[in-house]
Amino acid sequence: MAGYDDRDGKIWMDGTMVDWRDANVHILTHAMHYASSVFEGERAYNGKIFKSREHSERLHFSAGELDFEVPYTVDQIEAAKMQVLAEAGLTDAYVRCIAWRGAGPDMGVASSHNPVHLAIAAWEWGAYYGDAKTKGAKLDISKWKRPSPETIPVHAKAAGLYMICTTSKHAAEAKGCSDALFMDYRGYVAEATGANIFFVKDGEVHTPLADCFLNGLTRQTVIGILKERGIAVHERHIMPDEMEGFEQCWLTGTAAEVTPVGMIGDYTFEVGALTQEIGAAYEALVRS
Repeated sequence: MAGYDDRDGKIWMDGTMVDWRDANVHILTHAMHYASSVFEGERAYNGKIFKSREHSERLHFSAGELDFEVPYTVDQIEAAKMQVLAEAGLTDAYVRCIAWRGAGPDMGVASSHNPVHLAIAAWEWGAYYGDAKTKGAKLDISKWKRPSPETIPVHAKAAGLYMICTTSKHAAEAKGCSDALFMDYRGYVAEATGANIFFVKDGEVHTPLADCFLNGLTRQTVIGILKERGIAVHERHIMPDEMEGFEQCWLTGTAAEVTPVGMIGDYTFEVGALTQEIGAAYEALVRS
C-alpha cells in the first residue's frame, strides 16, 4: 500500500494547487521541531463538508491558542476546501486542513518571525475503526492522562496534544484493541485518542464534561440529536468504576462518526438499540 506521500492528485498549499508528491516542507520547519501546528479533520458527504464553516472557525481559534494567525480568512478556507474536492473529483471524502509555523529566521522556541502556512488535502477514507460499527470497538485504557488546562491549551486542536494519543493507540493495537481511553488529570473518564465518548444507562446518556479536552463538533451534534429526541443527556464528571454499570457505549468524531464500543478494559457493553438509532440518525443528518 502506497504511503500518503506517494499518491496522485493535488494538495492546496498557500493558495496554489501543488502536485501531491511535491507538497513538501523544509526539514527546519518550526512545527516539526516544536509542534507549532493546528489542524482540522473533516468529512464531505454527497459533495458537502459537514459543519465545514465551524471547522474553519475552529482552525482560527486553535491557531490563536498557539499564538499565531492563519493567513487566510474563513471564507478563503471554505473556498479552498471546495476547490480541493473539485480537483480530486470527490464527493465523499476526508478533508485535512493544517496550519503551521514554517521555516524562517527563528529556529529556537520563539518563532514570531517565521511565516505561517496553510495546506488542504482530501482523500477517500472509509470506516475509521473497520467493522466496529457492527461489532463494537474494543478499547484499552491508556497509561497517560489528559492534562490540566493550566498546563497546555486543551481546547485547541493542536498537533502536540496528539503525542500521547499516538503512543496510547500503539499500545492498544499491540493488545488487539482498536483504540485507547484516557482518564483526565483528576482521574475522571475523558475521551479516546481521537474521539469523544458516550455511555447509556436506564435510557439516559452520560458523557464526560469537556472541560479539559476538545469539545468535538460531532459530540455537539450528537448531543443535539439526543435532546431533539427527548433523551436526557448528562454532561458530567464520570469515575472509571461507573463504567461497570453502563449498558451501552459509543464514540463520536469526524473520522469515527458514531462508532459503538463493545469493551473497555474489563468492562463490556452491548451494541444496543439507542446506539444504533443515534448512529443511523447521524448518518442521515450528514447526508441530508
